[in-house]
Amino acid sequence: MRAAVVGGTAAYVGGRMARGSQEKAQQEADQNAQIADLQAQQQQQQYAAPAPASAAAAGGGIADQIAQLKGLLDSGALTQAEFDAGKQKILAGG
Repeated sequence: MRAAVVGGTAAYVGGRMARGSQEKAQQEADQNAQIADLQAQQQQQQYAAPAPASAAAAGGGIADQIAQLKGLLDSGALTQAEFDAGKQKILAGG
């Protein structure tokens, strides 16, 4: 009788462990699918975003080009030295 109880308990625990492993594997598969979807979305956004037009290509006036550089300086995209060099280049006509 005792062997039957021990055997039955082992079978029950083994079944629960197998189900737990299956659930964990399914959760991992779901997470991996979500990660793959997010990566695909990021790649689509990266390739779909249009490239910003440069100041020279935009054909704007000198004031517009300097204003655009100032905006880049204010946003932190350019350092003060880069801004000064770009401004001198615009003023020199190049």
